[in-house]
Amino acid sequence: MIKAVFTIAILFLLQGCAGVVMVGAVGGAKMVNDERSMSTQISDTNADFEITSALSKHEDIHNQTNITGVVLNSNVLMIGQSPNSMLRDKAVKVVQELEIGGKLHNQIRIGNPTSFTTRSNDTWITTKVKTRMLNESKLDVTRVKVVTENGEVFLLGLIARDQADLAVEVTRNTSGVRKVIKVFEYIEPE
Repeated sequence: MIKAVFTIAILFLLQGCAGVVMVGAVGGAKMVNDERSMSTQISDTNADFEITSALSKHEDIHNQTNITGVVLNSNVLMIGQSPNSMLRDKAVKVVQELEIGGKLHNQIRIGNPTSFTTRSNDTWITTKVKTRMLNESKLDVTRVKVVTENGEVFLLGLIARDQADLAVEVTRNTSGVRKVIKVFEYIEPE
């Protein structure tokens, strides 16, 4: 695996794409340190795309809501906004029919879809949280996935409890974070 990441990095360097190499190297490190098997990681990524595709096939969901799904270890976190419970429930049903396999965590809020400005701010909050996690030497940031929606930060991962507690503490003390929601699966420390 490391040899493959190194080879890809060299190819991109030869083409002058150093930024892509950095992203690829970090992504490669994340894949190697991930508690999930490689097939589960691939399956989760495919499920993310399946959810997006399935929701976009429903014009009312696509046009009136801001709903997305994030998959980790076959568990689905659904986030976003729906103007009413009927569309929220329809979106949940569409995803349930995909039979991804794990638990479904419905965190869709009833309300108007967030604005571009709010989504941009969410991206900034995610960046700040990840940066603060990178600076925390006792935290293995490669095991934590951070998703922000309307100021609420969702933390996902297959992780030891002490690492999860540290990730929550770092996140809670990041400016702009309104609420921290844990969607962790816990493992026993080695």
